[in-house]
This record gives sequence, structure tokens and C-alpha cells, in this order.
Amino acid sequence: MTPKDVRLIRTRLAVLAAVLIALWSYAAYVSSQDAVDLLRVRALADTLGQPIDRLILSLQTERRITAETIAGAGQPTPALVGAREGTDRAAAEIREFTTGRDLRLLSAGTVRDRAGELVRRLDGLGTTRSQVDDGRLDQGATIAGYDEVIDVAFRVYGPEWGAYESGLAADTRAVIALARAREVLAREDTLVSAALTGARFGVDERRRLAALVNIQRYARTEAVAGLPPDGQGAHQRLAAGPEFTALLALEDRLLLQAGTTNALAGLTVQAWRGAADAALGALQTLVTTTARDSVERATPGAAVLIARTGAVVGLGLIVVLVLLLSWAGTVRRLTDELTRTDADRPVPVPDAPAPAREPAAPGGDAERELFLLLTRRNQVLLRDQLSLLDGMQRRERSTEETGELFQLDHLTTRIRRNVEKLITLAGATPARRWRRPVPLLDVARGAVAEVPDYHRVLIAPHWPWSLAGPAVTDVIHLLAELIENALAFSGADTTVRVSGERRPQGCAVLVVDDGPGLDAAALAEANHLLGNPPPDGPPAGLAGWHAAAVLARRCGAHVSLRPSRRGGTAAVVLLPSRLVTVTDTGRTPASAPPDTPYPSARTGTDLPDPNGDGALPTRVRHPGPTGPDHGRTSLDTVELPVARTARRHQ
Repeated sequence: MTPKDVRLIRTRLAVLAAVLIALWSYAAYVSSQDAVDLLRVRALADTLGQPIDRLILSLQTERRITAETIAGAGQPTPALVGAREGTDRAAAEIREFTTGRDLRLLSAGTVRDRAGELVRRLDGLGTTRSQVDDGRLDQGATIAGYDEVIDVAFRVYGPEWGAYESGLAADTRAVIALARAREVLAREDTLVSAALTGARFGVDERRRLAALVNIQRYARTEAVAGLPPDGQGAHQRLAAGPEFTALLALEDRLLLQAGTTNALAGLTVQAWRGAADAALGALQTLVTTTARDSVERATPGAAVLIARTGAVVGLGLIVVLVLLLSWAGTVRRLTDELTRTDADRPVPVPDAPAPAREPAAPGGDAERELFLLLTRRNQVLLRDQLSLLDGMQRRERSTEETGELFQLDHLTTRIRRNVEKLITLAGATPARRWRRPVPLLDVARGAVAEVPDYHRVLIAPHWPWSLAGPAVTDVIHLLAELIENALAFSGADTTVRVSGERRPQGCAVLVVDDGPGLDAAALAEANHLLGNPPPDGPPAGLAGWHAAAVLARRCGAHVSLRPSRRGGTAAVVLLPSRLVTVTDTGRTPASAPPDTPYPSARTGTDLPDPNGDGALPTRVRHPGPTGPDHGRTSLDTVELPVARTARRHQ
């Protein structure tokens, strides 16, 4: 082994070490971030969640009694004084949180800011109370002021309370939604209680009552739908029990009498108070019980998460260090062996010079084997990286983070394509292979996932064939070469269309672009290269055609070019019958309905193509849905499901 060989091995091992350290660092960051998120959520629940719940309940009680006092034109009662004292005690706990320094909450700065805004609103309650006591604030303005403070209290429950996406996070969101439904019921209680106290139920109050009743019933139904099964069962029993039966009867009675001269006829303060207090108390019990049960169910999962974090960070670091030390020992042994070899080599005398050695031809057997070995190791690392990314994307967080993960997955998929293409051009077989047939539609989608500007590619919906497993990898890379070439030599505002056609000897895959096309000489040269790839490497500037030719020869396909009807170029990949089987004689596969273009049917409409070229549709763009629930389905970020499709059949 020469010094040059040792330096080459040392360089490649250094590159592999850098890649391995980067992958471990990223995995450790993701795992530790999940643990940090879990600890923060538990700390928030202990130090802020319970005080917020007590504050909201106290504010709801103070709001109702204040409205009753104004409606009765009376002075502050002992009940109102007691309600205000309860609110002040709960507010003191919130102030303590904003001034505390819990190390578990170092990453909860946004929550602390929202809690600070709540404290500022609570500081303004003194002014509201003074104006109420002096008779300078009417009932509507008073109730609106309390409503705003309670809304600010609910906003403290932001996305940071569920950053670790789990069953506990989903249950937490459902419990908060149920608590908001209870707040709507409390507002309804305030309105009716004030009306009964003042014996006044005007048109505005009737209209607001109808809206609150409808909103309360809808919000409660939506919140219960997100609860776990035991919570849904508890609410069903509650809704059918006496707590809610009496309230529903009184609500229906008020709504029916809303158009009469005396809408409050036959309804007493005591009857309403008993029904409302029973329903509000039962709802609060359901909120508290569901939250406690969710925490108990999540405790084993939290232990597993902490253990996984320790394994990734601790054991992963040990594995990385062992590999690095092993590689360092290998390089040291090679260096020592080279040194001993140089010391034992005889020194030629001046009158008898040693014959000059011819330089070793590049690409020798030993160097080729080392090249393939390192490339295959890179392929394994890429496979592990794609698996890690796939798991991260299933734990999707914000729209921006999800979009960046999609882009990272796409870049990794393209790197894997280059690695596997190097192995193929070296005459070996990539490690990624399929044993069973794969739907040809998934093969085409996998090829699109390996090219840039994939959002410009349209895939026809009907592919009634499956491709033999051993040929899947080569055909994916073959189609990717042709699609990327079509994208590169056509305008950025045009599309590349991929479709399949029946042929007597099998089927053909068409890749059609709207570029300037090729003249007759260039077309003949390209077809000759595609049918007869030179054994000594590609001609200058035709590396893509050469790679396509080699891939086609390996899998037994035949590639040819012809002018398309639109003036561009159509690449035709003929797959013989020994590679494809017909899986559907006339129906569209379930994975691609007839009106679904690639990659998202919700961002456009397909119209028939009047020029032919495989009966492929023409794309007409329309604005798609927006917001966090639809951010992943835009044409710019939907590549990942396509990439997973091909990986699913490995």
C-alpha cells in the first residue's frame, strides 16, 4: 500500500466520521428536545395551569355577581366582596409565576410573556371595580371587561403546552376546548342571572342568549369529540343526567318565550341558579377528571421517552466514540505497516538503479473495491438518515419546520440517487432492492421524488401495471435521469408529463417536455448513445444520456427519443413483458383517483390535453387552502408522501 492509498483512506474515513457525528448530533438534539418539551409541559401544568383554572373560575363567579349587583341597582354585597377576594388570591399565584425562575421553564418565554399580559389585565380590575361601586359603569361594559380578561387567561394556553406531540398533548387540547365551552355556559349564566335580578329581558339580551346557547352546545359537542373514550362516555352520562336535563329545559323555555311580552314568565332566580350551578359544577368536574386521567395514562409513555433520550444521547455517543477509535486504530496500523515496508525496502546503488515502476492505473481492482465499500457505507448511512427524517415528519410540528423537513428529506433522496448511481456505473448492484413487484405508478412517483423542481412534473393517473422487484431501483433512477433532463431543458414555467402506454411487447413510459427540442442530428446521436453506451465512459456533455443507457441495459429496458407533438422531446422507455405485469384492466388504482394530478388535487384542476402525447392532462393552477392544517399539501411541500411510497415496498 502506497502513502497515497493511506491518505485516501484517511480522508474518506474522516468524511465518514463527520457524517456519523452529524447524524448522531441531530438525533440527540431531536430526542433531547422531546424530553425538554415534556418536562416543560409538566412544569407549566404544575406552576401555571392550576392557578389559571382557579383564576378563570373566580373571574366567572365575580362577573356574574357583579352583573347581578348592577341589575339590582344595589351596593356591593358580601358575596361580591368574597368573589373579589377569591380572584385576588388566584391572581397572586399568576404574579408569582411571572417573577419565578424555574429552570424547567427556560424555553417557555412566550408563555411567560402571555402570563405577564394577563397580570397587566388583572391590575386593571381595580379600576373596573371602583367604577362599578360608584355606578359609573353600565352592565354591558362591565361584562365585556370581564370577558376580555378571561379570554386573555385562556390565551396563556398556547402551543407550548403541547409541543411534544403525543396522546397527552391531544388530550390537553380537548380539555382546554371543553373548559372554553364551560366559559360560554358561564356567560349565558351571567346574562340570565342579571336579567332575572333586574326583571328586564330586552331584545338585545334575547338575541345574545340565543347566540350563546347555540355556541355553547356546539362548542361542547366539538370539544367532547376530541376527548378519550372514557371522557366521552362520562360526558354522555352527564348530558343525560339531571344536571343538564334541567338546564336544557330552562334554555328551551327561554328561547320559546323570547318573542313574547314577558320572556321570563314562570322562571325564578332559584330555579335558574340550581340548574346552572349543577351544570357548571358537573362540567368542571369532567374537565378536572379528564385532565387527571390523561396525565396518568401518559406517565408510562413519559418514562419510555426519557429512557429513549438517554439511550440516544448516552449509548449513541458511546457507539460513535467506539467507531471513531476503531477507525483511528485502523489508520494507525496502516501507517505503521507502510513505515515498516519502507524501512525494509532495499536502497539501490548508483550503478545499478532499480527499474522504474509504471504508475498504477486508476480504477484498479483494490481501489475499485474500496470505492464500492465506502459508497455502500454511505448508502447505509443515508438509509438511516431517511428513516430518522420519516419519523420526525410523522411528529410534525409547525408548518415552517415541517416544510424544512420535507426539503431536507428531498435533498437526502437526491443524494441517495447519486450514491446508487455511482454504484451502478461501477458495475455493482445497490443494496436497496425489492423482492416483490411494485406498482408502476409508485415507481414513477419515486423517480419524481429524486429530481429538483419536482412540482413541475405531472403524472398521469392510470397505471395498470406492476414492475418486477429486481428492476425497481434501476427503473426509478432511469426515469429520474430522463425527467431531470426534461426539466433542465424546458422553461421554468412549463411542465414535464409522465404517462404509461400499453404496447404489444409490454408497456412504455413516456416522459414529455415542452422544451425547444432536438434537431435531427442531435436526436440521432442521442438515440445511438442510448442504444449503444460506450464501455470507456460517457462522451463529453452527455453524461446523463450515458447513465440512462447503462441503467436501461442493466434492467433490460430500451430507451429512445422522438419529437413531441408540442415541439419538445418525448423519451420513451419500453419495459418488456418479462418486467411488467398487468394488475388492472380498466379501473384506476385506488392510490390515484382519475382527477388527481401530481402531487395534490387540492391546488388545481386538470383539463384534457388537445395535443395528445399520451393523453396526459394539462395543469391549471388554482389557489389552495391555507392555514396550519393545510400547509403540508401545497405543491411546494408535498414530496415526502411520494418518497415514502417507493420506500414502503422495500
